[in-house]
Amino acid sequence: VIRLSGSKSFTILDQLMSRNQKRPNMRYAAVRNLYDPRDGSTLDQAIVIMFQQPHSFTGDDVVEIHCHGSRAVIQGILDALADIARPAERGEFTQRAFEHGKLNLLQIEALADLIISDTSFQKKQALHHLIQDKLSLLYNQWRTDLTKALAHAEAIIDFGDDEDLSSSAAAETNSQKAQQSVWGNVQMNISSLKHAMRKHIQDNQRGEIIREGVKVAIIGPPNAGKSSLLNILAKRDAAIVSPIAGTTRDVVEVIMDLGGVRCIVSDTAGIRDTTEDIIEQEGIRRARVAAMDAHVCVVVVDATDNAGATVGSTLVDNIATSILSDDSIKIRPMTLLVFNKIDLITAKNNNNNSVGLGIDHLVVEGVTSRFGVSCTTGIGVDEFLNALTSVVVKRVSSSTLSEEDGDEAETVITRARHRYHVQEAIEALNRFELQSQQGLIAVDLASEELRLAASELGRVVGAVDVEDVLDVLFADFCIGK
Repeated sequence: VIRLSGSKSFTILDQLMSRNQKRPNMRYAAVRNLYDPRDGSTLDQAIVIMFQQPHSFTGDDVVEIHCHGSRAVIQGILDALADIARPAERGEFTQRAFEHGKLNLLQIEALADLIISDTSFQKKQALHHLIQDKLSLLYNQWRTDLTKALAHAEAIIDFGDDEDLSSSAAAETNSQKAQQSVWGNVQMNISSLKHAMRKHIQDNQRGEIIREGVKVAIIGPPNAGKSSLLNILAKRDAAIVSPIAGTTRDVVEVIMDLGGVRCIVSDTAGIRDTTEDIIEQEGIRRARVAAMDAHVCVVVVDATDNAGATVGSTLVDNIATSILSDDSIKIRPMTLLVFNKIDLITAKNNNNNSVGLGIDHLVVEGVTSRFGVSCTTGIGVDEFLNALTSVVVKRVSSSTLSEEDGDEAETVITRARHRYHVQEAIEALNRFELQSQQGLIAVDLASEELRLAASELGRVVGAVDVEDVLDVLFADFCIGK
């Protein structure tokens, strides 16, 4: 598809058709022969559709040429257009749609997410924000509420300026009571608005995780089978596997789709307390960082090692302790404990029931999700993979929301930029509440905080300071979008 947008689009199509061919009816597909306006040679027989402004994607007059897909045909049409039209910049069609009010900034971001979506969850979230646009409606409603509150604040300022407050103590007292009454209504509304904003950002970062991916870290002692498990999950040799302990030194990441959710699964260096190898020490440090950053941790231990349960318990405890002691991390990752090499135990027991898997005696306190697998024979792998998929899907689902949350599941934040500006708006409202308690002395300051809060929300939807954000967004768009 070759798309033309601009006031001269229809005229350019006339030049390509020539030979007295009629223009197609608006928004109707029609077959037309295309000719090179330079020498009259035939370019192609194509389907042509015309869209008259403002009823087009960009808001301009638009022509779409659905031509045959060979390089020779496409290049021939582009060469013919070179003298009468210029190539579009990256994202220029979408930028024109924004300028003509066809899309807002949040919808443009959703469109960008849709273009690069890899999984069904990503596609569903992007389409929802692009078509339903409930996030923009929510932020614009908050901006409207702030504008109303600001109008009340301006009324206080005007009232104070118009009255002679120094005429008497009684007049000053009555005026102060009247203005405090107005502030009281504003304060109550702002308090409710701030509560809604706080609730909005307390979403477990579901939208951002769907967009960026669930981080799954595979950790454990050396030679426990972590790399083998990664290769099974990836269905390819993503990591080097050898019987030598400490083969993996760096973090190996594989992108995969689990239950429609984008996941970043990381194989890490084996964790042990003592090593004199400085490269291995760095690998262990990176493994611990990966575990701290993960949304889901898979702890892999050797089921044939009598100390396996103790090692697994220690790793799980270390993860929990580190996370709970870090105030910046609000969500503790789900931990799955995997006992690998159970085929060696099964061979000894010669028993196919659950007891025969040989992990019943390997009890780790506080861990209920434990699995016995064999990366060599495939025993237990499907059960573990199903459990991991379930955990990942649960992490990004909205099932934890109560019924009274209403449409909150449909207005999740999808980018860190949104979260930052909403948080800044909340901080401005916090300052407003402090200033508004000081009466007439700080009315101007309190009003300014309301303006700042509204401005922060305006930056989210693209009503304020949008140029820098658009430049970054359109850099990732293809030429035809």
